[in-house]
Amino acid sequence: MLQRLMRDHKHIAILLNILSNKLARLADGHGVNFNLVRDIVEYMQSYAEHSHHPLEDIIYDYYSNKAGLANCGQLYNEHHRLAEASGSLIYSLNMILSDVVISREKLIKDLKDYIQLQQLHMDYEEREVFPLFENTLDDNDWDRVSVLCQQRLVDDPLFNDNDKSMFEDLRAYIDKVDKTF
Repeated sequence: MLQRLMRDHKHIAILLNILSNKLARLADGHGVNFNLVRDIVEYMQSYAEHSHHPLEDIIYDYYSNKAGLANCGQLYNEHHRLAEASGSLIYSLNMILSDVVISREKLIKDLKDYIQLQQLHMDYEEREVFPLFENTLDDNDWDRVSVLCQQRLVDDPLFNDNDKSMFEDLRAYIDKVDKTF
């Protein structure tokens, strides 16, 4: 499970890199493919917020119970803030794609804040949360965690070989620029 979470982080980092490049282009006054940007944020909503983050929450609950700790709530709060940020950003992107004028400055700020929030969140998990899991949970614990996580396990709709129809344009874009990662 921990390897799966780390693999998800690697994939999210690829997408954040693309968003950062789009942000830089936007900030420099260049046009960007807003459909591609929306696809990335929609992926984050559909996969990260509905499978990846709930898995982390389940594992953190298990860890907290095993360690006899009260859950501090930071992980849950960050997941909630990320969901709010992606919802707000997707709203703005949908407005733009519907030819509603959104100020460039607002979009730049929202996109920058979203990227930064995602990066800080992953850094926090990799620096503080994942080592707790690794150092505390044994093989039996991971077996129990796997059972607890079964309902939330979803195949990654972008970085898998099963269904190539979801996020088709985004997948093609990543394949095209894959050599830079």
